[in-house]
Amino acid sequence: MPRFRLTVEYDGTPYVGWQRQENGASVQGALEAAVLSLTGETVSIRGAGRTDSGVHALGQVIHIDLSRDWAAYKLRNAMNAHLAMAGERVSVLEVQEAPAHFDARFSALRRHYLYRIVNRPARLALEADRAWWVPKTLDHEAMHAAAQMLVGKHDFTTFRSAHCQATSPVRTLDRLDVTRNGDLIEIRATAQSFLHNQIRSFAGTLKLAGEAKMSPQDVRAALEARDRKQCGPVAPPSGLYFLQVDYPEIIPERCGQQGHSDNGDDFS
Repeated sequence: MPRFRLTVEYDGTPYVGWQRQENGASVQGALEAAVLSLTGETVSIRGAGRTDSGVHALGQVIHIDLSRDWAAYKLRNAMNAHLAMAGERVSVLEVQEAPAHFDARFSALRRHYLYRIVNRPARLALEADRAWWVPKTLDHEAMHAAAQMLVGKHDFTTFRSAHCQATSPVRTLDRLDVTRNGDLIEIRATAQSFLHNQIRSFAGTLKLAGEAKMSPQDVRAALEARDRKQCGPVAPPSGLYFLQVDYPEIIPERCGQQGHSDNGDDFS
């Protein structure tokens, strides 16, 4: 049974999230329905990360097993045709044949996310549901300095949802950078895996740093408190994007590793 690796993008606005649920349409459900319509096969799709309602993706990775082989471009085009006919806001960007041991979730070495803030007095028109509008001027350099207090291996209890199902709050954050280009502030985060609401919790706390309501030392103290009450407000989902996933073949120097996280959780 051939296995395929698909890279997909989606607008998370109309969905209850990545994961299939009974209370509304999901991205996973849209993709599984497209496979069923195309092949007649009922499949369970595994994704590299589980995004919340309203969170977008530019490079989500999934894998599926099908009963017969497909040319990669034909599977991509056919999937997109069925997604379009169903009115889904999901697109398959790339299809690759994958070895049987490849797992979109457990083979991942690193995941990359982007959080976008549009910082200007005027409300959003074109960027509505695509970014967090913050009218008060933010100091992005102060935000970046505060972000560096969070990089490294820590207990991130302060910055995870009370409903997070991960067995451990300990994660290693490889990168948390804040940059500005005109009105657009971007927060980029990289780690092997993330906790539920971790990046949106970071973004809400860093906004306070940008407003001079928290210093870098305050952010460090909040981290060390391991207390959810010390976290800033959780930023809205509309600004969050699942950017990219790294796998062993993409990073040659780590090819010998399987890249399994402690529990495979990644729910931002």
